[in-house]
Amino acid sequence: MSTAKVALITGAGSGIGRASAIELARKGFALGLLGHTPSELEEVAKLLRESGAAVERLDADISSEEQMKAAVAQLIERFGRIDAVVANASINGTWAPIEDITPEEWDKTIAVNLRGTYLTLHFTVPHLKRGDGGSIVVVSSINGTRTFTSPGATAYSATKAAQLAMVHQLALELGRHRIRVNAVCPGAIKTKIDDSTTVRAEEETAIPVVWPEGQVPLTGGLPGEAEDVAHLIAFLVGDASSHITGTPIWIDGGQGLLR
Repeated sequence: MSTAKVALITGAGSGIGRASAIELARKGFALGLLGHTPSELEEVAKLLRESGAAVERLDADISSEEQMKAAVAQLIERFGRIDAVVANASINGTWAPIEDITPEEWDKTIAVNLRGTYLTLHFTVPHLKRGDGGSIVVVSSINGTRTFTSPGATAYSATKAAQLAMVHQLALELGRHRIRVNAVCPGAIKTKIDDSTTVRAEEETAIPVVWPEGQVPLTGGLPGEAEDVAHLIAFLVGDASSHITGTPIWIDGGQGLLR
C-alpha cells in the first residue's frame, strides 16, 4: 500500500497524458498509467520508475466496462487509494460533413471520448469518496466549448461539450465529498492525436474566413507543448487549487479568441 497520493491518468502513453505523468511523478504522486498501447505505457512506466516513482501500468480500452473495472481494481490492489483522476484519453475520430459521417464512425468517437470519460469516473469516484477528498481533471478541448470552426468536427465537438457539462454537473454533485472537478480545454498542442483523425470533404464544411498569419497569437502561430497542459493539470490536482471546482480553463495561447 502507498502512503503517497495516487493519481490515475488515462491516455498516459503519449502527449498530454505522458507529460502529466512525468509532472505528477515529480510532485511525488504514485501513478496508475492507463492506455491501450502497452509498449508506449511501458516506456513511460520505465522512465518514471528509473526516477524513483511508484507506477502501475494499466492496459485497458477506456470504452470497455469490463476492462476499466479491472484496471481500477488493479490500481486499488496496488496502492489502496485514488486521490486524483486525469481523464485525458480521447480520439479525434472522423471529421466529415454530418450527412457523410457514418453511424459507426459517430459511435466510435462517442464511445471513446464520452463513454470512456463516464467509465473512468464511474469506477474511480467511489474510491475518491472513501478518501479525504480529491481532484478530477477532465481534458476537454477548445472545440465544442469555445470554438466551432474545425471542419466536420461535429462528433468530436459534441463529446467535448458534453465533457464540460459533466464537469459542471459533477462539481456540484461531488462537492459535499470534497471532490473537485475541473476541465482543461487545450487548443493546438503537439501530440499524436492527429494519428486518430480521419478527415473527409473538408472543403464542404470549412468556414470561409481568412485568418491572420498563424492561429496561436501568443506563440506566433506555433502549437503549445504537452508540458504546458501538464503544468496546468498538476496545479488543478494539487493543494494550490483547493477552492477551484466546476471551472473550465482554456489553454490555447489565445487561439480560441481568433476563431
